[in-house]
Amino acid sequence: MRLGSAIVLIALGAILTFAVTLDVSGIDLSTVGVILMVVGGLGLLLELAFFAPRRRRVSSSYTEPVGHGMRRTTVDEV
Repeated sequence: MRLGSAIVLIALGAILTFAVTLDVSGIDLSTVGVILMVVGGLGLLLELAFFAPRRRRVSSSYTEPVGHGMRRTTVDEV
C-alpha cells in the first residue's frame, strides 16, 4: 500500500463514519468506516516505517598514477 492509497482509505473511512447518515440493511456503514480508517492508518504506518527513503551511501573509486605504479583510491560519502 502506498502513501496516497492509505490517505484515501482514511478519508473514505472518516466520511463513512462521521458524514453518512444513510441506513443500509445488513451493513453498518459506521463500522465499515472505522475498519477503513484502521486499515489506512496501518498502511500509513507501514509505509513510513519500512518503505521510507533511507539514507544512501555513495561510493566512488578512481585510479591515480603514483611513481612507477597505479594506486586505487576509494572515497565513501555518507
